[in-house]
Amino acid sequence: MKKLAILTGLFITVLGAVTVTSASAQTGTNPVGTGANPTQAPASAANLPANGTALPKATDVLELKESAHNFGKIPQGRPATYTFEIVNTGSTPLRLDNVHASCGCTTPEWSREAIQPGATAQIKVGYNAYAEGTFNKTVTIVYNTNVTKTLTITGEVYKVPQTSAPENASVQLLKQVN
Repeated sequence: MKKLAILTGLFITVLGAVTVTSASAQTGTNPVGTGANPTQAPASAANLPANGTALPKATDVLELKESAHNFGKIPQGRPATYTFEIVNTGSTPLRLDNVHASCGCTTPEWSREAIQPGATAQIKVGYNAYAEGTFNKTVTIVYNTNVTKTLTITGEVYKVPQTSAPENASVQLLKQVN
């Protein structure tokens, strides 16, 4: 009987240890109760610069003089363009990896040449004004491999009359008199 009580106590102790270890693996806590997460690397001097301060964030090297343009009302079927200016505020030449529009009705044009430090470049954005109504289109600039900036163009396309001006009956009357 004494052996059975000892075996039962040992079994409960082992089962309790397994339960605590299993629960800590699921929650990511340390079973010892220190609060340390065994799945995370401990903070060490290797993760910090020599002076112990956090590393500074990388500065943005592409500045947009403006990020949006409203065309206002434009006639249907007459393409509209606008030129955005960008500045390389970094200390090394900057190359735009890609400039792409949100749809086929918007067309960006840009130089594939590197933008020198302090220099400006232009991105010409065209809108075909085919569809009547309001529009809100974006153009995404990709640079430094995976950094993006977004340009936006908005406006309203209105339907133009079929003729440039309504017919004037008086013109026929004048032609008859002369």
